[in-house]
Amino acid sequence: MAYSKTPAKRARNAEKRRISNKARNSEMKTAIKKFETSVLGDDVDTAREQLIHASSLIDKSVSKGGLHKNTAARKKSSLAKKFNAMV
Repeated sequence: MAYSKTPAKRARNAEKRRISNKARNSEMKTAIKKFETSVLGDDVDTAREQLIHASSLIDKSVSKGGLHKNTAARKKSSLAKKFNAMV
């Protein structure tokens, strides 16, 4: 742990951000996995809903600084290709 006030505060804030980022990324990855399982199950309506939800979470991750915008675009494009191939 840091000795002076400022590094101690930065360490506390970094821990808060780490926990928040971990939760957001975990939620995003879970949504992507649910989408992929619905694609494998050939359920178009569920897959469409899961795609919208996963895309929304990816966008939120970009706005919070968790993902780079090009990485997010690549992920969303990949999911859309899978959905379009299924339909």
